[in-house]
Amino acid sequence: MDDRRVLTVSGLSVDYLTGSGPVRAVDSVDLELEAGEFLGIVGESGSGKSTLLYAIAQLLTPPAEIAAGSVEFLGRDLVQLTRAQLRHSRWRDFSVVMQSAMNALNPVMTLEAQMRDTCEAHTEMRSEEIHARSVEVMRLVGVDPIHLRSYPHQLSGGMRQRAMIAMALLFTPQLVIMDEPTSSLDVVAQRSLMIQVKRLQERLGFAVIFVTHDMSLVGGIADRLAVMYAGKLVEVGPTRDLFSRPLHPYTRGLLEAFPSIQAVRQRLIGIPGSPPDLARLGAGCRFATRCTDAIEVCAATDPPAENIDGRTVRCLRVKGWLGHAEQ
Repeated sequence: MDDRRVLTVSGLSVDYLTGSGPVRAVDSVDLELEAGEFLGIVGESGSGKSTLLYAIAQLLTPPAEIAAGSVEFLGRDLVQLTRAQLRHSRWRDFSVVMQSAMNALNPVMTLEAQMRDTCEAHTEMRSEEIHARSVEVMRLVGVDPIHLRSYPHQLSGGMRQRAMIAMALLFTPQLVIMDEPTSSLDVVAQRSLMIQVKRLQERLGFAVIFVTHDMSLVGGIADRLAVMYAGKLVEVGPTRDLFSRPLHPYTRGLLEAFPSIQAVRQRLIGIPGSPPDLARLGAGCRFATRCTDAIEVCAATDPPAENIDGRTVRCLRVKGWLGHAEQ
């Protein structure tokens, strides 16, 4: 394994078992993450982002199950680990920040009690050591340690999310996985939290996988972006490259759907149509029915992943676009 690589996802597929048969929500995903890297996974609701994240963290529950592939973290395939082995790795080696802190935190326990439970479940730390560490991580995320005595309902949404991040950093893990942690916050609080996460990442050196439907949120923070559509990664590459020159038409559509604070005011362009029904997929490109650049072959051929200028792209016409752009 590459000394810099902390995570390698290979051919990962996830099915939801239904009465009419399995529905593939994540389809043959390949992904790599280096130590200290910030990776954003973006796409519309229902594209499979959160399912992919939960599959990586081994937190899927029925009717979802991993149908194929591996998730190699620090040289071990998480898919093959037992529940006991996974419990040992979670929090210590990698941690997960859920979408809604109000739901993830125990409403009848103070923050300090919840941190104590976590520490006692994974270490032999003494009570005074646990308290000192709890105070330290609260300060790391910019929350006064006095709130360790607070219950979740006594805190604002932003403070609850920061408390969740503090818990995720109790053991200084090498990977922090975040499932839309800013979705319940206002725009100002979202930006503040993202800046805080980035500063912590740079200071402590952990890698981040950040799932969001808002490309603008991770635009200036993520090192790389993975764009997901209908269960597949359609474009993966450096964030700056994707923003300045998107190769896949879906990436371009996402970028055109949110306003820029730097460019001249312009009319936003939405992506026509709706995502496909994963239970009734055709043989061709999954984006073909919504793509303004689609040609006849797109409806019949599923595009393979190709490496173009250091990016992975799934589009039959991408090379044609490159040739046109260079003229």
